[in-house]
Amino acid sequence: MESQKSFNTLRHEIIIQNKNGVNFILAASICWLLISIVWQLPYSDKQRALFTFFCTAPLMPLAWIFSKVFKTVWKIENNPLNELGLWLNFAQLFYFPFVFIFFNQNPSQMVMALAIITGAHFFPYGWFYKTKSYSVMAGVISVGTAILGTRTIETPSFFVAAFMVSCLLVLSIWTFSSYKSVRSQE
Repeated sequence: MESQKSFNTLRHEIIIQNKNGVNFILAASICWLLISIVWQLPYSDKQRALFTFFCTAPLMPLAWIFSKVFKTVWKIENNPLNELGLWLNFAQLFYFPFVFIFFNQNPSQMVMALAIITGAHFFPYGWFYKTKSYSVMAGVISVGTAILGTRTIETPSFFVAAFMVSCLLVLSIWTFSSYKSVRSQE
Protein backbone atom coordinates (compact mmCIF):
# COMPACT_ATOMS: atom_id res chain seq x y z
CA MET A 1 0.00 0.00 0.00
CA GLU A 2 2.85 2.37 0.82
CA SER A 3 4.45 1.90 -2.63
CA GLN A 4 1.10 2.72 -4.28
CA LYS A 5 0.84 5.91 -2.24
CA SER A 6 4.38 6.79 -3.17
CA PHE A 7 3.63 6.18 -6.86
CA ASN A 8 0.48 8.30 -6.72
CA THR A 9 2.37 11.06 -4.93
CA LEU A 10 5.05 11.03 -7.63
CA ARG A 11 2.45 11.15 -10.38
CA HIS A 12 0.58 13.96 -8.63
CA GLU A 13 3.82 15.93 -8.49
CA ILE A 14 4.23 15.46 -12.27
CA ILE A 15 0.65 16.60 -12.92
CA ILE A 16 1.04 19.73 -10.81
CA GLN A 17 4.52 20.79 -11.88
CA ASN A 18 4.11 19.92 -15.58
CA LYS A 19 0.54 21.26 -15.63
CA ASN A 20 -0.45 18.28 -17.75
CA GLY A 21 2.06 19.22 -20.43
CA VAL A 22 0.04 22.20 -21.66
CA ASN A 23 3.20 24.00 -22.81
CA PHE A 24 3.97 21.21 -25.32
CA ILE A 25 0.42 21.08 -26.62
CA LEU A 26 0.35 24.82 -27.27
CA ALA A 27 3.77 24.65 -28.92
CA ALA A 28 2.53 21.83 -31.14
CA SER A 29 -0.55 23.85 -32.11
CA ILE A 30 1.70 26.62 -33.45
CA CYS A 31 3.78 24.10 -35.41
CA TRP A 32 0.60 22.66 -36.91
CA LEU A 33 -0.61 26.17 -37.74
CA LEU A 34 2.62 26.65 -39.68
CA ILE A 35 2.02 23.33 -41.44
CA SER A 36 -1.48 24.42 -42.45
CA ILE A 37 -0.03 27.63 -43.91
CA VAL A 38 2.64 25.66 -45.81
CA TRP A 39 -0.04 23.56 -47.47
CA GLN A 40 -1.66 26.72 -48.85
CA LEU A 41 1.56 27.81 -50.56
CA PRO A 42 1.97 27.42 -54.34
CA TYR A 43 4.63 24.70 -54.27
CA SER A 44 4.66 21.06 -55.26
CA ASP A 45 3.44 18.46 -52.77
CA LYS A 46 7.01 17.22 -52.35
CA GLN A 47 8.28 20.72 -51.52
CA ARG A 48 5.43 21.36 -49.09
CA ALA A 49 6.06 17.97 -47.46
CA LEU A 50 9.69 18.96 -46.98
CA PHE A 51 8.67 22.33 -45.51
CA THR A 52 6.37 20.41 -43.16
CA PHE A 53 9.41 18.84 -41.51
CA PHE A 54 10.87 22.32 -40.99
CA CYS A 55 7.63 23.45 -39.34
CA THR A 56 8.17 20.93 -36.54
CA ALA A 57 11.59 22.37 -35.65
CA PRO A 58 10.29 25.17 -33.38
CA LEU A 59 8.44 22.71 -31.12
CA MET A 60 11.03 22.55 -28.34
CA PRO A 61 11.87 26.28 -28.26
CA LEU A 62 8.16 27.11 -28.25
CA ALA A 63 7.51 24.56 -25.49
CA TRP A 64 10.29 26.21 -23.49
CA ILE A 65 8.73 29.66 -24.02
CA PHE A 66 5.30 28.37 -22.98
CA SER A 67 6.89 26.71 -19.94
CA LYS A 68 7.96 30.18 -18.83
CA VAL A 69 4.48 31.57 -19.47
CA PHE A 70 2.72 28.74 -17.59
CA LYS A 71 5.54 28.25 -15.07
CA THR A 72 5.88 24.54 -15.79
CA VAL A 73 8.84 22.45 -14.75
CA TRP A 74 10.70 20.36 -17.34
CA LYS A 75 12.80 18.25 -15.03
CA ILE A 76 11.52 17.30 -11.62
CA GLU A 77 14.46 16.19 -9.52
CA ASN A 78 14.14 12.94 -7.57
CA ASN A 79 11.00 11.91 -9.41
CA PRO A 80 11.59 8.70 -11.39
CA LEU A 81 8.36 9.24 -13.34
CA ASN A 82 9.87 12.33 -14.92
CA GLU A 83 11.78 10.13 -17.39
CA LEU A 84 8.65 8.16 -18.21
CA GLY A 85 7.09 11.21 -19.85
CA LEU A 86 10.16 11.55 -22.04
CA TRP A 87 10.08 7.86 -22.98
CA LEU A 88 6.39 8.08 -23.88
CA ASN A 89 7.23 10.91 -26.23
CA PHE A 90 10.18 9.11 -27.81
CA ALA A 91 7.93 6.16 -28.63
CA GLN A 92 6.45 8.10 -31.55
CA LEU A 93 9.86 8.28 -33.23
CA PHE A 94 9.62 4.56 -34.00
CA TYR A 95 6.59 5.29 -36.19
CA PHE A 96 8.38 7.91 -38.26
CA PRO A 97 9.44 5.46 -41.00
CA PHE A 98 5.78 5.62 -42.08
CA VAL A 99 6.05 9.38 -42.45
CA PHE A 100 9.17 8.99 -44.58
CA ILE A 101 7.45 6.37 -46.75
CA PHE A 102 4.61 8.79 -47.37
CA PHE A 103 7.10 11.59 -48.01
CA ASN A 104 8.75 9.52 -50.76
CA GLN A 105 5.75 7.73 -52.25
CA ASN A 106 2.77 10.01 -51.61
CA PRO A 107 3.85 13.39 -50.20
CA SER A 108 0.33 14.79 -50.31
CA GLN A 109 -0.64 12.23 -47.63
CA MET A 110 2.44 12.70 -45.45
CA VAL A 111 0.70 15.26 -43.23
CA MET A 112 -2.05 12.74 -42.52
CA ALA A 113 0.53 10.14 -41.45
CA LEU A 114 2.29 12.67 -39.22
CA ALA A 115 -1.01 13.75 -37.66
CA ILE A 116 -2.09 10.17 -36.95
CA ILE A 117 1.23 9.43 -35.26
CA THR A 118 1.09 12.66 -33.29
CA GLY A 119 -2.46 12.01 -32.16
CA ALA A 120 -1.89 8.36 -31.30
CA HIS A 121 1.16 9.12 -29.18
CA PHE A 122 -1.08 11.15 -26.83
CA PHE A 123 -2.98 8.07 -25.67
CA PRO A 124 -0.70 6.96 -22.79
CA TYR A 125 -0.55 10.52 -21.47
CA GLY A 126 -4.18 10.07 -20.40
CA TRP A 127 -2.92 7.55 -17.86
CA PHE A 128 0.28 9.48 -17.11
CA TYR A 129 -1.53 12.72 -16.25
CA LYS A 130 -4.73 11.04 -14.97
CA THR A 131 -6.94 12.91 -17.44
CA LYS A 132 -9.28 11.67 -20.14
CA SER A 133 -8.33 14.58 -22.38
CA TYR A 134 -5.26 12.92 -23.89
CA SER A 135 -6.90 9.54 -24.36
CA VAL A 136 -10.05 10.93 -25.96
CA MET A 137 -8.20 13.37 -28.21
CA ALA A 138 -5.79 10.62 -29.30
CA GLY A 139 -8.77 8.83 -30.83
CA VAL A 140 -10.38 11.99 -32.20
CA ILE A 141 -7.14 13.10 -33.85
CA SER A 142 -6.17 9.70 -35.26
CA VAL A 143 -9.58 8.82 -36.65
CA GLY A 144 -10.45 12.38 -37.66
CA THR A 145 -7.25 12.95 -39.60
CA ALA A 146 -7.56 9.57 -41.30
CA ILE A 147 -11.07 10.48 -42.45
CA LEU A 148 -10.10 14.00 -43.53
CA GLY A 149 -6.92 12.81 -45.21
CA THR A 150 -8.67 10.17 -47.29
CA ARG A 151 -12.05 11.79 -47.90
CA THR A 152 -11.21 15.43 -48.60
CA ILE A 153 -10.97 16.02 -52.33
CA GLU A 154 -9.22 19.40 -52.41
CA THR A 155 -6.11 20.12 -50.32
CA PRO A 156 -6.47 17.27 -47.79
CA SER A 157 -3.20 18.18 -46.07
CA PHE A 158 -4.40 21.69 -45.35
CA PHE A 159 -7.61 20.37 -43.81
CA VAL A 160 -5.74 17.77 -41.77
CA ALA A 161 -3.32 20.41 -40.45
CA ALA A 162 -6.13 22.87 -39.67
CA PHE A 163 -8.03 20.06 -37.92
CA MET A 164 -4.89 19.33 -35.87
CA VAL A 165 -4.65 22.97 -34.81
CA SER A 166 -8.27 22.86 -33.65
CA CYS A 167 -7.81 19.57 -31.82
CA LEU A 168 -4.63 20.73 -30.12
CA LEU A 169 -6.28 23.93 -28.94
CA VAL A 170 -9.18 21.90 -27.53
CA LEU A 171 -6.67 19.54 -25.92
CA SER A 172 -4.71 22.41 -24.37
CA ILE A 173 -7.85 23.92 -22.85
CA TRP A 174 -9.05 20.53 -21.63
CA THR A 175 -5.71 19.50 -20.14
CA PHE A 176 -5.26 22.85 -18.41
CA SER A 177 -8.80 22.65 -17.01
CA SER A 178 -8.00 19.17 -15.76
CA TYR A 179 -4.85 20.47 -14.11
CA LYS A 180 -6.81 23.32 -12.49
CA SER A 181 -9.32 20.80 -11.17
CA VAL A 182 -6.57 18.72 -9.58
CA ARG A 183 -4.92 21.86 -8.22
CA SER A 184 -8.17 23.07 -6.63
CA GLN A 185 -8.50 19.78 -4.73
CA GLU A 186 -5.26 20.41 -2.86
